[in-house]
Amino acid sequence: MSTIHHTAQKTFITEDFLLRTETARQLYHDYAKQMPIIDYHCHLPPDQIAEDRQFENLTQIWLYGDHYKWRAMRTNGVAERYCTGDASDWEKFEQWAATVPYTMRNPLYHWTHLELLRYFDIDYILNPDTAREIYEECSAKLQTPEYSVKSLLRKMNVKVICTTDDPTDSLEYHQMIRESGFEIKVLPTFRADKSMLLINDPEAYKAYVQKICEVAGVTYNGEYYNLVEALHKRHDFFAEMGGRLSDHGLEHIYATQFDDQAAYRAAAVALAGSVPDNDAQNAYKSTLLYELATMDHAKNWTQQFHLGALRNNNSRLLKTLGPDTGWDSIGDFSQAQALSKFMDKLDSTDQLAKTILYNLNSGDNEVIATMVGNFNDGSVAGKIQFGSGWWFQDQKDGMEKQMNALSNMGLLSRFVGMLTDSRSFLSYPRHEYFRRILCNLIGNDVENGELPNDMPWLGKMVQDISYNNAKQYFGF
Repeated sequence: MSTIHHTAQKTFITEDFLLRTETARQLYHDYAKQMPIIDYHCHLPPDQIAEDRQFENLTQIWLYGDHYKWRAMRTNGVAERYCTGDASDWEKFEQWAATVPYTMRNPLYHWTHLELLRYFDIDYILNPDTAREIYEECSAKLQTPEYSVKSLLRKMNVKVICTTDDPTDSLEYHQMIRESGFEIKVLPTFRADKSMLLINDPEAYKAYVQKICEVAGVTYNGEYYNLVEALHKRHDFFAEMGGRLSDHGLEHIYATQFDDQAAYRAAAVALAGSVPDNDAQNAYKSTLLYELATMDHAKNWTQQFHLGALRNNNSRLLKTLGPDTGWDSIGDFSQAQALSKFMDKLDSTDQLAKTILYNLNSGDNEVIATMVGNFNDGSVAGKIQFGSGWWFQDQKDGMEKQMNALSNMGLLSRFVGMLTDSRSFLSYPRHEYFRRILCNLIGNDVENGELPNDMPWLGKMVQDISYNNAKQYFGF
């Protein structure tokens, strides 16, 4: 454990953290705890894995790029220079440590202390009094080989990582990782959103279409079909590199009109330098999204849809700091009708791939859970999945709500479980967090007399949700 010696308060993360009943404790400690991790959706930078990066200090690995922490710091009155600005790494950490006590009841408080304990054996509460010693102890450990990126992944018993990659990416770092003999699989995920969403920005759209055509070796003639051919070729390349999943981050599904000619005309308008009208944009997005979905089905991939984020709300600070810096929120988009139309269109010709639907607005949990049931056809166990609590929902209340909706409307036993959805190499205790919450949920039902105390079956269930279901479902 930590070498910190003073009156610092010991951590509240006990062996039985979040496990309120004896059944929950048995399920976690005897069954869930030892299961490996498949992180089938994250945003880890593959170059840092390939190069086995060694971080200089705790701020670099913990605060750089973490808009969850930045949002909390700003809310606590911390100036931007300590979040994304020119303050020193120590000054940034000092401000984060001063913010931590104010994050109580925010999941950041739990994650922070889980990460300190699991990675660094720091068993004290982080606050201004302990900040300097914790920073120096963790930063010193980060200088050692046991804390390189690859070593951190081994420490958490990770077996598979699926990064999130644009079709134009060379995947050179994935190739480096493969050639290095690294025992943890690091696979690309095909995220082609720019090919759809840039249609309202003609200059950016044209530049993107030209770039993907160049990367794919497709002659660019200023036509929609050049883009489609390039996407097919890049999809093939991702498959050759081990890719088995696609992903989309959308406000809602596009399913207004499936018409190649309408998409062709909209692309022509954009490539000529004008903005297509809304109807044309929606027809273009719907048609291209359908095209991408049929590609996934043809290769037996899994398609993922992250639905419901309202992004880039603060235009003033977006202009200053750019996207993914903490200005997004939950949206209240209508989801059911377009989802139904889109999935039915694919299913009608038996071209609906394995699909995971992630919902950001918990008010739509039952909508998503029942939509999943419409298209599970018995061909694959849990073919259509209601994905785990995502982003603003990957906390205790959000995870419980998602699992309760899934339990009530579908089969929790066939759930493929948790992922990190993170850019941080210190985020893997989120899997532990999820497993403890899962075991506590089931344990409560047993002790309330709502489920039988059939420990072999319940133990198998939590092991399946923790690891086995994902292993079988994705076929890595």
